[in-house]
Amino acid sequence: MKKLVYLISPNKIDDNFFACLDKVLSFKNVKFFQLRLKNLSQKKLLNFSKRIIKITTKHKVKFIINDNFILASKIKVDGCHMGQLDGSFKVARKKLKGKILGITCHNSKILANNAIDNKADYIAFGSFFKSRLKPSAKKANLNILKWAKKNIKKPIVVIGGINNINYRKLIVAGAKYIALSSFIWDNPKLKPEQAIKKFK
Repeated sequence: MKKLVYLISPNKIDDNFFACLDKVLSFKNVKFFQLRLKNLSQKKLLNFSKRIIKITTKHKVKFIINDNFILASKIKVDGCHMGQLDGSFKVARKKLKGKILGITCHNSKILANNAIDNKADYIAFGSFFKSRLKPSAKKANLNILKWAKKNIKKPIVVIGGINNINYRKLIVAGAKYIALSSFIWDNPKLKPEQAIKKFK
């Protein structure tokens, strides 16, 4: 099966999460898993990361840490995802020797070209739809994907309010991976292991 999902963690993680993640990844359509937890101590992040690494390694999924390139450079994760305000991309690129660096570029060609200059491994655009995870996120449209498909040789990740119906047009427009969070973890109708099966 083609791995098209870039899975982002829920906002809070409890002890049940790890077994749940194992079930979700066993469907084999997830390429990346990003740990995105704000305001958590380094120690807790490290503990969670060690438990997650075992699960992502088992399912051959790339494990990405959000924001924290210093932590990502020190432990056995596959890389780091950075927003525009998460520090210097140049410094991050140096620290993340041989690891993945992904950069959020909203809806901007200038930011995307800048990310490529800083040797990003993938470019993320969004938010394409209304997102519960980031309600105030900047909006993106399909034109940026069509432009990226022609002009950018790196994989494109799309973010923001993506569900089992609206994801198809993003793939058609040029996205390689779809970032999912709320649809998987906070779905009122489906358990995470059922929700993930909607993306083939």
